[in-house]
Amino acid sequence: MLRAPLNLWRLIRTGATFERTGAMAVVLEKMNVPPRLRFAARVLGWPFKFLGLRGDPDLPPLTRALTALGPAYIKFGQTLATRPDVVGPELADQLRYLQDKLPPFPRSTAIEVVTEELGQPVTELFTEFSEPVAAASIAQVHWAIKAETGKKVAVKVLRPKIERAFLRDVEAFYFAASLIEALLPKTRRLRPRDVIAHFESVVEGELDLRLEAASAAEFAANTDGDAGFSVPRPVWHLSSRRVMTLGWAEGVPMGDNAALDALGIDRAELGTRVLSLFLRHALRDGFFHGDMHQGNMKVTASAEIIAFDFGIMGRIDSFTRRAYAEILFGFIRKDYRRVAEVHFEAGYVPPDRDIDEFARALRAVGEPIFGMDARHISMARLLAYLFEVTERFGMETRTELILLQRTMVVVEGVARSLNPEINMWHVARPVVEEYIRESIGPKALARDLTESARILARFGPHLPHLFEEALIARANRPEKASPARTLGPAGAALLGAGLVGLGVALGALL
Repeated sequence: MLRAPLNLWRLIRTGATFERTGAMAVVLEKMNVPPRLRFAARVLGWPFKFLGLRGDPDLPPLTRALTALGPAYIKFGQTLATRPDVVGPELADQLRYLQDKLPPFPRSTAIEVVTEELGQPVTELFTEFSEPVAAASIAQVHWAIKAETGKKVAVKVLRPKIERAFLRDVEAFYFAASLIEALLPKTRRLRPRDVIAHFESVVEGELDLRLEAASAAEFAANTDGDAGFSVPRPVWHLSSRRVMTLGWAEGVPMGDNAALDALGIDRAELGTRVLSLFLRHALRDGFFHGDMHQGNMKVTASAEIIAFDFGIMGRIDSFTRRAYAEILFGFIRKDYRRVAEVHFEAGYVPPDRDIDEFARALRAVGEPIFGMDARHISMARLLAYLFEVTERFGMETRTELILLQRTMVVVEGVARSLNPEINMWHVARPVVEEYIRESIGPKALARDLTESARILARFGPHLPHLFEEALIARANRPEKASPARTLGPAGAALLGAGLVGLGVALGALL
């Protein structure tokens, strides 16, 4: 409670910064706020204008405000940069500045960090160490030449005191979430504090570059066979908590359409591939790049996509993947009844709600998508209607799906920046159908039964001990009791599983 006034001050300063930099007017206009509310917001914000941060006057208003407020706000701006259909092409271009063009910290500071973290002078590790080539909200990147091999690598170094800055912002976000829950009870189903907790866990992963290196290695292994896609491998002995070294990625930025056109790259095919790869990674592997904006991808002269920056990675279990795939597949086939059933089966919708009514609401969401030119689909309007549907049927926010949903929006934005006419549903269909065949069809059933049998067979060694305990307990009791009653529910279940497992194991041997 002692920090509540400080957090309240931070929220006031956020609004004041938006007002002082001119970002408030931009946001109100882009959100299509009614004129009366827009006027009220400006009147209420004006007296506090002098409390706001000034920011860099050379930057556009919204970019200026977000960079002044710090890394957590910059992360939000990076997401908006991928949504020209929501914020408009002009504003999206301005916000791309946040992806890798932020003011860098001095090369000398980076060298100090590398020396301290790796325990050797930079001159012994690298023959060359460049000025910063990209700077984002959490870290910046230098290219270097390894002394031992002469190969070019990318060296990522965390910003000084970045951990403290993020903790400060996250604390203010928790305070804001608590206020929202207290003042607007209807928002509690969205679990604002859980959303912030998820954001905090994601950020904590980004602040330890050893975890990012591990993610890069796993992602590279998973995608090794994906045509037209590659991941730089980490150099482990040149990586630590605040420093990470990867193989160098040579190419043009994904967001530079002019450069892509100059290379003769088919941007429509590239946009399709970006979407397909994301869906394949999420469904096939359950492990996907969670920050797949233009600033984190390059394209080679041969049109190969190179992904980097693995601080935010998403992971979803097999059950969630199957539910997600069935929901997508249902929308693609316009089988809204099945989409509704999956929501109920997965527990996403309370069981006391009307499934037919829910299916009808989903049809109202899906039908406009399929009957409209992709260029005219308003994602902002679609998301607003989905919000109304989830509120009406009491759906709570699924924190495990937040990153997946957010990344899907981001990736669609990237694909649309390459090809404004792309239709996500047409691209998704073959990927989802392939996953359905492999994971929900007869092959999947046989594979699941085999895996279940393998797991149950492990209980075989426990059988003699369980029988012995059951017989001893039976002998010591005056009344007759069945082994199931003697063992109790848990013991009986384990015994039954062991018997099945033993039978399967013997069958396999025979």
